[in-house]
Amino acid sequence: MTRIHSFAPIARRDARILILGSVPGVKSLGALEYYAHPRNAFWEIMDALCGAARGLPYEQRLERLQDAGIAVWDVLHSAEREGSLDSAIQHAIPNDLKGLLEACPSVELIALNGSYAATTFKRYARATFDPRAGLRVVTLPSTSPANARVGVQRKIELWRDALEPDLLKPVLLEPMLLASAPIRDA
Repeated sequence: MTRIHSFAPIARRDARILILGSVPGVKSLGALEYYAHPRNAFWEIMDALCGAARGLPYEQRLERLQDAGIAVWDVLHSAEREGSLDSAIQHAIPNDLKGLLEACPSVELIALNGSYAATTFKRYARATFDPRAGLRVVTLPSTSPANARVGVQRKIELWRDALEPDLLKPVLLEPMLLASAPIRDA
């Protein structure tokens, strides 16, 4: 069985929303990009929310997410898995979400990308930190093409309903960047 690792988080200190997936799939690992599978609806949803369209260069998409106050990471630091299905994940090790939330104190919403991210968050990550007052956690329909029960337009509606209020809130924190590059886990 192959051990896979998540990417470094894409986050700035002023992030208000943290989107957590489970762990990257085969296409993402090969491209070294979050949500690289062409049928994954993530970038269509982000285009509707903040103009981070799949057709833009990857670095520009990440910049648009961060400008909208969105951070992206995975619940799992590493796991064993053949293929891309979350149901095949074994021997998972969680990421340091406590550390990321300390580095990004303006996060008000954790958006879990699908039921497996929610399950692993509850199992591993939630126990690693004390949620601060006002920090909300919501499970959203998976953007994965494996989740064909919910169409792309409906996913956009559900994600917009959950995320848009936090996209529009002004940040009252000094706009200090942690770094120009993504935050690296220790």
